[in-house]
Amino acid sequence: MNVMIEATKLTKVYQMGDEQVHALRGVSFAVQKKDFIAIMGPSGSGKSTMLHIIGCLDRPTAGELFIEGLNVQEAGGNKLAEIRNQKIGFVFQNFNLMAKATAVENVELPLIYAGIRKRERRQRALAALERVGLSDRIKHRPPELSGGQRQRVAIARAMVTEPAFILADEPTGALDTTTSGQILDLFAELNDEGNTVILITHDPTVAQRTHRIIELLDGRITRDSSRNGVGA
Repeated sequence: MNVMIEATKLTKVYQMGDEQVHALRGVSFAVQKKDFIAIMGPSGSGKSTMLHIIGCLDRPTAGELFIEGLNVQEAGGNKLAEIRNQKIGFVFQNFNLMAKATAVENVELPLIYAGIRKRERRQRALAALERVGLSDRIKHRPPELSGGQRQRVAIARAMVTEPAFILADEPTGALDTTTSGQILDLFAELNDEGNTVILITHDPTVAQRTHRIIELLDGRITRDSSRNGVGA
């Protein structure tokens, strides 16, 4: 099965007092295994809502979402938590690391939730940190690391469960230009190794580093193209 994510006519309506806000208006697309995609658009375009729905943090008002063939709408709360922990590796703009935990302890965290034993947790966390170039920073805590290093810890944490895909929300938004380029290089390397990567961004220069761009405006897809210009 090559289809990782399939979204069909996703609609999301928020009730704000007497007013209805249409965040998504019948959005359909598919993500293949090993895709490297940017979902981009300005503030209010619907990309944050898309992040929450793809990440199983929220449910659509209407439409269907399948992840590796599983109908997300039919999943209960426990199953959704399992999907988030096992199938999705999250990377956030502000890193979301535990300040008092070391780098290796931060990376181990999702493995604790997954019930992995301590020895295997440590081995896998160390391997993930080595992969992102931080084998010499395993005992450092986030305040002792640079922004780029903290984001690398976050990426290692996202990778450590060997998820179906990595979902990154504005992953370079808190970084300088040089460090942003290094983080995007790392995502490209992970994709070259067979990982499916989805970036949520408002920045066209970030989107251009991917193989496919899905542009949102006012809750609708206005463009969906691969790097070679062929509609995806």
